[in-house]
Amino acid sequence: MRRIACLALLLPCLHALPANAEVRVLVADTIRTGDPQQPLATALAWDSDDGRLLAVGQREVLLREYPQAPRIDAGAVTVVPGLIDAHAHLVYLGNALAQADLTGARSHAEVVRRLRAFELTLAPGEWLLGSGWDQNHWEDGTGFPSIADLDAAFPERPVYLDRIDGHAGWVNSAALRIAEQAAGKPLAGDWQPQGGRIVRDAAGNATGVLVDNAAGLVSAHIPSPDAAAREKRLLAALHEAVRNGLTGVHDMGVSREDLALMKQLADQGRLPLRIDAYADGNRAALDDLCADGPYRHPGGRLQMRGVKLFMDGALGSRGAAMLADYSDDPHNRGLLVTSPQDYDVAVRKAADCRLQVATHAIGDRGNRIVLDTYERVLGADKDRDHRWRVEHAQVVTLEDIPRFAALGVVASMQPTHATSDMGWAEQRVGPERIKGAYAWQRYLHSGAHLALGSDFPVERVDPRLGLYAAVTRQDRDGQPPGGWQPEQRLSAAEALRGFTSDAAWAGHDEAEVGRLQPGLRADFVVFDRDPLDGDMRLDELKVLSTWVDGEAVYEADSHAD
Repeated sequence: MRRIACLALLLPCLHALPANAEVRVLVADTIRTGDPQQPLATALAWDSDDGRLLAVGQREVLLREYPQAPRIDAGAVTVVPGLIDAHAHLVYLGNALAQADLTGARSHAEVVRRLRAFELTLAPGEWLLGSGWDQNHWEDGTGFPSIADLDAAFPERPVYLDRIDGHAGWVNSAALRIAEQAAGKPLAGDWQPQGGRIVRDAAGNATGVLVDNAAGLVSAHIPSPDAAAREKRLLAALHEAVRNGLTGVHDMGVSREDLALMKQLADQGRLPLRIDAYADGNRAALDDLCADGPYRHPGGRLQMRGVKLFMDGALGSRGAAMLADYSDDPHNRGLLVTSPQDYDVAVRKAADCRLQVATHAIGDRGNRIVLDTYERVLGADKDRDHRWRVEHAQVVTLEDIPRFAALGVVASMQPTHATSDMGWAEQRVGPERIKGAYAWQRYLHSGAHLALGSDFPVERVDPRLGLYAAVTRQDRDGQPPGGWQPEQRLSAAEALRGFTSDAAWAGHDEAEVGRLQPGLRADFVVFDRDPLDGDMRLDELKVLSTWVDGEAVYEADSHAD
């Protein structure tokens, strides 16, 4: 009733002012609050001690209400709720920033050129690591690369290169020898690891590409960075995130050790955004959650209350588990990286511990197994507020899409995956299965919650690109005309909600962030223009500043980008 009275009197909605509160006020031409009852404002006031909003309304009223408060006059800008990436990997991003960047390479030769340049920074004998290669975009052939390309350039130094999706590794013979010595057997032959595939030639020899769990045969032997390097890498990743307007990240697959590092930064006041960490499968971090209950840092910027599990691989490396053969690879139906039996055990364990479950599923078979397991484990509990999630939900049968809403399952999807994959996705799955692929509007129309993210470092750390992809379903050159499968495009408002209030809801955080309302955190982004102005390119928005708890954690004027 208090809220209705505020609106009826044309006053800002006010939050009770704490004793000795240090109030700050920001005024701007346009503030998009994300609050359906008060969608527009021109001023915010918050308590700078606890970082919570006290009032949202018109500048004249707030300046009169808080005449002594320091004022920030942002001018002709647009303020929106802080952007939340609902699926990302901060530690992996930090690692990628310290490796050779192969993103966008157009040929085998370009990959080798970039690697040679990066090798100059390495000590003798040090592993040469890189990430971001994608054979689908190579001009000299779109098949998997071979070991010969790397052996010719790097005959002695071990090389490991992550594919852009993180679901395949490309290695040289020096790296294979290390793996074979550790395994005590050659990688040649006809055997395969559980949930993985060693790509071999007609003679049975390893070609240098290892898909899904097979990649671990080599990657397990890469020396781990020391504590100082791990901290440096994570801080670099965090800076990239806030520089691009992110105030929150749902970090999928956080180990006990990585959570300890995040706790350390939070204790030191060096965590510039909010991290919703999800434990890395049925391992130590999940054991800790079951023993101690959900974790929340006193400062409010770090929590872990769920687990991220895996069902299948990725579409680009043909590891996504399909109900029928790949259209461009007969006799291949992808991989289950976790057996259905082991997956059921992990889901039941999380359910018994009253934790949120998020599962990577890309292929239609992978998604069906996840939905079947959720339905079976939840049982009569499916109507409770569990907010279990499917991460990616990339290729789903038309009959399975409505099951998300029926089971109360969140579809956590990444708009830039659609625009990155649209050049070859239909070749992989054919014209019928593609109807249930990257089908954002189908989920919304069925009543499911849709949370948006990027999956960085698989995609760029930039929610503006996600907004643009969601609204246009085009690449940045405007292709294809009208957008790919244009009936699945989101409106600008739907896309913005996907990165704000809907992402917050998917993390059980709607009482803290996602909108600009009294009592919620003062997390917001200042853009140079209005993202809901239909005449502008969302990918060309400029992030002028990023604010968390009413503190500027990034300001464009103070950073030379």
